[in-house]
Amino acid sequence: MKIHPQVFIGKVQATSHCGQSAIHKREADGLLTLGQLGLEGDEQAEKRFHGGPDRALCQYPREHYSFWLNAYPELDDLFMPSAFGENISTQNMTEENVFIGDIFAWGDARIQVTQPRSPCYKLNGLTGIENFAQVMQETGRCGWLYRIIKTGTVSVDTPIQLLSRNSDVSVKEAIMIAFHAPYDEELYQRLLSAAGLSASWSLTMQNRLDNHRIEEFSHRLFGRRG
Repeated sequence: MKIHPQVFIGKVQATSHCGQSAIHKREADGLLTLGQLGLEGDEQAEKRFHGGPDRALCQYPREHYSFWLNAYPELDDLFMPSAFGENISTQNMTEENVFIGDIFAWGDARIQVTQPRSPCYKLNGLTGIENFAQVMQETGRCGWLYRIIKTGTVSVDTPIQLLSRNSDVSVKEAIMIAFHAPYDEELYQRLLSAAGLSASWSLTMQNRLDNHRIEEFSHRLFGRRG
């Protein structure tokens, strides 16, 4: 797997539809510095769901935009990279063929897949569709996040190349386990065993095992408590 990316960065700013957000990003070119917390010049506003060492980069498959265009044709001016605030946009990398723990070379940096993206309520404001985050979660077209295991210099001219596969849990399966399946201790143990899983998702799965229930999604998806 050797994929050339489009790359996007953005600053936190006041928006009419998402509050304080860095969801609006501009395409970057040339050499970029990739640090432990992401690309130089990129920011995140909603720290509970975005950013931090385990969520330093967000990648979203470019081919998903055709699905969204078909589902919501009235939003044809929105659905293009980087509409969902992703840093990396690619063809031919999807939730089906990217796995938790995958390590990729990008320039002289090394990045590792940690978790699917957890859609949040700001996507509802962005699209004007009150349950858009929920639809993204239910369809599994979520994208995924990375930690930076080696900082370095990257660019759009440098392909992202798979170096090692460290679990047999695809991002698609992780989404199924976390968001779609009924309570299942074996599935939670399976996801916990995936090398490279983020600390926050590890804690969520452990909390399910401890509490014998699935947590509420409503605050993340709709900005309100369940």
